[in-house]
Amino acid sequence: MVKTEGKPLKSALKDNASAPKSQTKPAKSAKQSSDSDSDDLDSDGGVSLESPEGEEEGLADGVHPDRKLAVINNSQSSKEAHAKQKQLVKERKAAKPMADDLARTKKIWERLRRKSHVPKEERQVLVAELFEIITGRIKDFVLKHDSVRVVQTALKYANPEQKKMIAKELAGTYRQLAESKYAKFLIGKLLVQGDNEIRDIIVPEFYGHVRRLIKHPEASWILDDIYRGVATKQQKAIILREWYGAEFALFQDDKEKVLESLSEILAADAGKRAPIMKSLQELINHLIQKKLTGFTLLHDAMLQYFLNVKQGTEEITDFIELIRGDEEGDLLKNLAFTRSGSRVVCLTLAYGNAKDRKVILRTYKDTLQMMAGDPNGHIIILTAFEVIDDTKSTAKAIFPELLSKDDEKQVENIVYFANDLNARTTLLYLYQGRSKALFPAGNSTDLEILAEIDTARQTTSKKDPEVRRSELAKALSPFLLKAIEIAASDLVSTSFGAQFITEVLFGAEGDKSGALKAVAVTASGDPSAAEPVPEENAESDIPQPPPHLANTAGGGRMLKSLVAGGRFDPLSKTITPISPPLNFADILYPNIKDNLVSWATSSSSFVPLALLEVEDFSSADEVRRVLKENKKVLQTAAKDETAEQSLKRETFEKEQVEAKANGKKVKVWKKSEVGNKGAALLLEKL
Repeated sequence: MVKTEGKPLKSALKDNASAPKSQTKPAKSAKQSSDSDSDDLDSDGGVSLESPEGEEEGLADGVHPDRKLAVINNSQSSKEAHAKQKQLVKERKAAKPMADDLARTKKIWERLRRKSHVPKEERQVLVAELFEIITGRIKDFVLKHDSVRVVQTALKYANPEQKKMIAKELAGTYRQLAESKYAKFLIGKLLVQGDNEIRDIIVPEFYGHVRRLIKHPEASWILDDIYRGVATKQQKAIILREWYGAEFALFQDDKEKVLESLSEILAADAGKRAPIMKSLQELINHLIQKKLTGFTLLHDAMLQYFLNVKQGTEEITDFIELIRGDEEGDLLKNLAFTRSGSRVVCLTLAYGNAKDRKVILRTYKDTLQMMAGDPNGHIIILTAFEVIDDTKSTAKAIFPELLSKDDEKQVENIVYFANDLNARTTLLYLYQGRSKALFPAGNSTDLEILAEIDTARQTTSKKDPEVRRSELAKALSPFLLKAIEIAASDLVSTSFGAQFITEVLFGAEGDKSGALKAVAVTASGDPSAAEPVPEENAESDIPQPPPHLANTAGGGRMLKSLVAGGRFDPLSKTITPISPPLNFADILYPNIKDNLVSWATSSSSFVPLALLEVEDFSSADEVRRVLKENKKVLQTAAKDETAEQSLKRETFEKEQVEAKANGKKVKVWKKSEVGNKGAALLLEKL
């Protein structure tokens, strides 16, 4: 409470009212009112600006006399005044239509929103009552900001038929709901929880209004969610077409086939190119200037524009300038994480000049690690490898930011990247190129974009692609070799990690001795001492020792390849040795010689076989002598079932018993060779 000289305001005002008036009076302003002024005052119901002399004196203490009088005569307490005001609000609400129903539905909502606190039987009764109230009047509820949540709760507990009922009742209002700050979420829930029939009720209501709605602060987000998440290929094409001009907004038939790409539309009517491209560019520019750059719909529109601009013209120059001209970099960062957007950035890198490329890389400085692991973003990094001729600046701009400037974090990130399906491409691409091992079927779109970049860079990049790749690989090598040396045990524990080690040691430049020794040490120990965990104990709470490197498929392949000293050529069926040679056989042998027989009878028996096949191995005679001394052990391993073969047979027999018990068709066991294949080949060598 505001106080005056230690007294409450009300008592202070009473004291001031009874106190003698100050003898000092404020100066009076000259009175210059005309008759016309007086007439205007009377006719307008105004109040004279002149104050009585007493009022002026009252203002001298800072409080208007009327205010003093009101406080003195006020007999209500603050609590009573608030209660009276609350009662008036209730009376006004009660006078509105649906007042009782709104009040009841809100009480039901209050109860239902805490699902875990409501028994199932009570919840069913409340939901039934809720639907009884809102059915037939759903539009009235959703168009009120304080009752739309009631319909959302009804939708949450609705069965499929009730969901369709809600969707049909709201038909004709979805555009209006999309523009509502609160009701737009109801559309999203209907689409996510509904089926194709509900989708086909909602989506067509946006046809013809796309250009306006994409600019709306509320509707734009729900429109993009619909386009990205639930719209069919046909519906997407209709929505995107409206970006091409007003005439395309007239098309609202969801059944007739429409041309999907802009290139098809322009090929059908070349005369429309100028107005279409202008309309598309204007809308793209509008959203970019308004900082609404996260929409997938915008990214798709930008890709259509880029694919149809004429190369070498002001059109493409201006468009590249528009893309890189965003000072905050939000546009480029948002583009990186969508399929169309990342392709736009790749094309911008390919067709842009050196300055454009430098600006783009600088924009991604703090985003490269996220991009590397993203299904779309990683291709931008690969494109930068392919088109920028200044490899020194590329290496400085990308590698420290991608891997981290901190040494410990660097190793941690490399191990993580090596095991990530997308991020590993940013490290191994410079060594493996576009191999199927690096780009499986799921990453085929990467190869399509890279092929597109090959064509585009012919006019903008001068350096030979192989020279560019070799220079970048050389710059990246020290980072990766150091990581292998420090974290070899972590990398060999996974198939991806073992493959990473193999490719880096084959392709990297520089001193590899530390990395090779670290890898060889991981092969130490007896392979038979840590057998693979039996299937029946796989889910046991008892901690199991990690399998020995020899008992892992990835580890065995890695060691065999490193001992062989090169990649296997499937056409000539020979090993293509690398230069300079690794001489890994001499580095590995001291770590496995005490357990050589165990290696020869393990699932990695091809490693000792590779030791006998490789040239310039100084201990080849010793290996041959040890194996000859244990020839009987090798013969037993060559003819008896291996642990893997035995497990496979037992699993099949178990499945047969279950199939017979359930009356299902019994599979036929396909006979396969039994025994350790590597041990058999070693016997031939001996």
